[in-house]
Amino acid sequence: MPKYIIEREIPGAGDLSPADLQAISQKSCCILGEMGPQIQWVESYLTANKLYCIYIAPNEAAVREHAQKGEFPANSIAEVRRVIDPTTAEACA
Repeated sequence: MPKYIIEREIPGAGDLSPADLQAISQKSCCILGEMGPQIQWVESYLTANKLYCIYIAPNEAAVREHAQKGEFPANSIAEVRRVIDPTTAEACA
């Protein structure tokens, strides 16, 4: 199943309170539960003014539907083509 990175522009995202983050997370999870197991939220990263979310979904339309239902911004949605990490290098030459 494809994996997506969603960029959400949210002014002050990095300053959201734990209660705000809990409320946003609960809303997202409730909508995901209604949409069924084909779309999953993996994790999110907060910066000063953006939220970067990782989702597994059958297609971009499902990601957009989740954003619309939750009234979450989805300023950019990109399908992950490959994942690399330090082990990709195997060893230094």
